[in-house]
Amino acid sequence: MDTGRSTHGRRTAVGSVRSRAASVLPVVAAVLAVLATLGVVIVVLPGLVVERDLGGGRISAAERLAAVNNVRTTLVQAIGGAVVLFGAYATWRQLRVNQEGLRATQEGYLTDRFSRAVDQLGSEATDVRIGGLYALWRHADHSAHDRESVISIKAAYLRTHLPWPPRDGDSPSAETSLNSVPPLETRAPDAQVALTGLGVLCQERRPDWLNVSYTDLRRADCDGLWLHHVNFDGACLEAASVYQVNLTRASLIQANLRHVELGTSILHRSRCVQADLRGARLVRADLSEADFTGADLREANLRKARGHGARFTGADLRLADLRGADLARADLTRANLEGALASDVTVWPTGFDSRAAGVVMAEDPGDEPSILLHAAAIARDVPPLRSV
Repeated sequence: MDTGRSTHGRRTAVGSVRSRAASVLPVVAAVLAVLATLGVVIVVLPGLVVERDLGGGRISAAERLAAVNNVRTTLVQAIGGAVVLFGAYATWRQLRVNQEGLRATQEGYLTDRFSRAVDQLGSEATDVRIGGLYALWRHADHSAHDRESVISIKAAYLRTHLPWPPRDGDSPSAETSLNSVPPLETRAPDAQVALTGLGVLCQERRPDWLNVSYTDLRRADCDGLWLHHVNFDGACLEAASVYQVNLTRASLIQANLRHVELGTSILHRSRCVQADLRGARLVRADLSEADFTGADLREANLRKARGHGARFTGADLRLADLRGADLARADLTRANLEGALASDVTVWPTGFDSRAAGVVMAEDPGDEPSILLHAAAIARDVPPLRSV
């Protein structure tokens, strides 16, 4: 038994040695071939080149040796240059390989992080969902390729977690008094994080439609966000703070915007068809070329608003404050302006008779002060509407 084991061990060792030798032999052969080639090029070739150039002519031994050395020096320099170029190329190729490997590793890491963040959104714990939303936000900052996906996920999160009208008992019902509805960041902090992240990431988004329709965004904090080309059709943004927000080409068809703060926001070419804007504040807002066809703007504050070219066809503007508003080229066909306030600096469309429309002239309030909103703005009690 011991002899058998010893014999087997020797056979294994011999096989290992043979295997190593077989792998080393090609390398040794290649090295010897290179050395032989260099020997021929450096030792033999210079003499042949000199003999060929002489063409049978006669020179002294010293002159012939100097000529051979000159050729040899030139060949050595050429070989050295070729080696340097080959080394530079090999280094460049290795860098490319390393970069591709690093990129593949980073992509794998980002994909894994993306998947883990999405998994967190399905957690029952609110803080875990918030962590997942922030992780997606951070992921979008580091991966431009996934930015659109993250934005779409946040929009879908809002639609599924905050449907309008509410479908579960955790959210205040549609009939709940607005002054009894807590701010969004209090009743659904994860949804507020999703909305804020969406509005920040949209600043660098392609101008494609983003669907956030029929969502419950009562008393949401949207201040300073970028929500251009966003579909808010049928959504409820009652008493939301939408101050200094970019809503260019946004769609707010039949949206509930009662008591919303839209001061200094941009609604250029937005669609507010049949939207409910009773008691809304649009002070110094850009409403140029926006469509308010059939919208309810009773008691809305449009002081110093820029409504150049806006469409108010069939809109209800009773008791609205239009002092200092620029309504040049606006379409006021069939608009109800009974009791609306205007001042001597209100700009009307050419040929429009404001007095015949029931507009009440009042003193202009002058320059509107900058509105410095704070967190309490989305928790303020809203006054009852006189026109109800």
